[in-house]
Amino acid sequence: MNRATYTILLDNLEKVMIGQRRTLRWLLAAFVAGGHVLLEDLPGTGKTTLAKAFARSLALEFQRIQFTPDLLPSDLLGVSIFDPQRQEFRLHRGPVFTEVLLADEINRASPRTQAALLEAMGERQISLDGQRHKLGEWFFVIATQNPIEFHGTYPLPEAQMDRFALRFGLGYPDVEGEIAVLTAQREQHPLDTLLACADRAALESLRHAATAIRMSDEVSRYLVELVTATRKAPGVAMGASPRASLTLMKTTRALALFDGLDFVTPDHVQELAVPVLAHRLKLDSQARFSGLTAEAVASEVLRQVAAPV
Repeated sequence: MNRATYTILLDNLEKVMIGQRRTLRWLLAAFVAGGHVLLEDLPGTGKTTLAKAFARSLALEFQRIQFTPDLLPSDLLGVSIFDPQRQEFRLHRGPVFTEVLLADEINRASPRTQAALLEAMGERQISLDGQRHKLGEWFFVIATQNPIEFHGTYPLPEAQMDRFALRFGLGYPDVEGEIAVLTAQREQHPLDTLLACADRAALESLRHAATAIRMSDEVSRYLVELVTATRKAPGVAMGASPRASLTLMKTTRALALFDGLDFVTPDHVQELAVPVLAHRLKLDSQARFSGLTAEAVASEVLRQVAAPV
């Protein structure tokens, strides 16, 4: 039943996101695991379309906010407005009160506004005027940023990067894939006719089933050895935290569920190791100047740590 739900969702999303089966699988894994996703790719690769298609397929409320240098925390969270009839302040809710939030070009907003998302992403609540306001159980952030253009941007601090379960890009399609995109949009955009294919009960069942997936002691040790190896890797000033281990465990359980298994395999860990770990690594200045990337470090750790047989 749960694997069937996943397959239906994947097939529905592929009507819009042609040739992106792997990234769709990762996106769904992050959602089922209760995490958030950072899409880092060039303009025009379909990041916004992916977020819209995802929300529509799952019948979840969707909000998009364009992050700019002059965006204020109140533009994101909301503001208290005095109601003269009731003689009290009432919260005028911002776009963060939704289920799927697309934070477009998140690194263009000031650190103050970026920080406004920290509590929302970590605890599914916000604090405003001394009061806490709960967000919905399905609250899911899909943030985007351009990995090339840095003029007028504010790099996300390590604490905020750690809040994202996965970071990955969509990439350019191959020739055949791009021709398929042109064909699909010859008369209208497939997003215009995309229908929801899963209800809240099915989504709840997916999340509950993922928590029941087993992870053996051998695979758990392998996972932790990968994470701890990032802390000792050459050129790394700050390695992945225990939160990375927890995230890798939760997302790999989702992959095992998608594959119809009741246990996590080393292949699942290897599949998600780089997108889960790389963005959590902080390289020292010498490594950065030499051209070393966090993805290269994570890939090298993956190559060096022996997987259980």
